[in-house]
This record gives sequence, C-alpha cells and structure tokens, in this order.
Amino acid sequence: MTASHPAPPHTLDTPLEVSPGDWAERDFYLMMTALVIPRPIGWISTLSPEGVRNLAPYSYFNLMGSDPFYVAFGSTTEKDTVSNLRKVPEFVANIVTMHLLEKMNFTSTDFPRAEDEFSWAGLTPMPAAKVRPPRVGEAKAHLECEVVQIVDDRNTHIVLGRIVHVQVDPSVWRDGRVDPGLLDPVCRLSGSGYARLGELFNVQRPVWKSVEGTHGQDAMPRAQKR
Repeated sequence: MTASHPAPPHTLDTPLEVSPGDWAERDFYLMMTALVIPRPIGWISTLSPEGVRNLAPYSYFNLMGSDPFYVAFGSTTEKDTVSNLRKVPEFVANIVTMHLLEKMNFTSTDFPRAEDEFSWAGLTPMPAAKVRPPRVGEAKAHLECEVVQIVDDRNTHIVLGRIVHVQVDPSVWRDGRVDPGLLDPVCRLSGSGYARLGELFNVQRPVWKSVEGTHGQDAMPRAQKR
C-alpha cells in the first residue's frame, strides 16, 4: 500500500496510512513513540568485564511473561549496556519513579564507556542479591535478571531477561501489594515528554460463567474510579 502522506502532515484531514521506510527514520520514530504511550522505563544497570558500572534508561521495556517471569528491553544501536550483557549476562532493571526523573534522564547522556553513570548522577550503587551488577540504591524497586537471549535485527537489539529476584521498598507497599500511587512511576511519552499517573480505575476481568446467557455487552464490567 502506498503511503497516504509522503511526510508527516501539519494537519490530518483523512486517515494516515504509512509503513516503515515511507518517511524519514526520525519522523516515523516520533510517531511511534507518541502512539505507544505511556511506557515504563527500565533503568538498566550492568557491569563490563573489567568491572566498570553502567547505568542507562530504556523506555522500550516491559514485563513479558509469568511462568517463568521475563522482562525485555530494546536498544536502538548496540550501546554499552548490550555490549556488557554479551560478556556479563546479568542486569538489574531499576524501576524509575518521579523523584528520580532528572537523575534518570542525566544517565541517558552518551558518556564514554569508561565513565560511571552512578557517580555522575550522584546515585548509590548497592549490591544486588543474586546478580553481579549493582542496584540503584535510591530506586524503590529492583528486578534482578539473568539474560536468556539477545535478539539482533539490524540496529535493534532486544534483551530477554529472566527475573531471578525482586526487591521492593516498604514505602510503596500498602494492603498487601505495591500501591501504584505510592510507587509514583515515571511514564515515558515522546520526545522529551514524561508524565505521572493520573486518575486510577479498576475494571474487573469477566469470565465466561458470568457472560454466558447474557446478550451483547450486557455483562460488560464497568470501570470504577479507585
């Protein structure tokens, strides 16, 4: 299918149809990162074979499964993080919360390989329980992971990590679970944009037993403000 517009239009009067390669790479990237929002941020700490600490944020990041538990993150071009993981295949995904927004952003600088982002950002490296790379001491939750696979496709490198240990700070725990309001995670938007959680809602997941015998959307659960 031919692209409906040769470049991002200033205004859009008809539906947009476009494929990768139809636009300049940067233009397509900005559209995609504006559509898939909000994204959590995996603040990935790794170690080089020489023991140099590395810390970098990745918003191509999410939980991938629960039997066993996996996380994945994607890197565009092979940055120090991925290079480290090929040799020391362990990492910590530190959960980024609003009180760490500016420090997290600072660690996205293209520091030379020998530089320690923990030191530059004034962060405390803390020993992990089951992997060699350190935790970010100021973070409120940490997922310790072992690399299972790295998928390489041109300049995209996707790291699949199996979670082997989790640490959660008491300050974000309420009524037997992590409270999202207390966690206050950073939500990644497009460009230099970030957000925090707004209104929270609960919607009960339906089961066939409660739907069978009804008609259309009669049994559809309704969203309720928390």
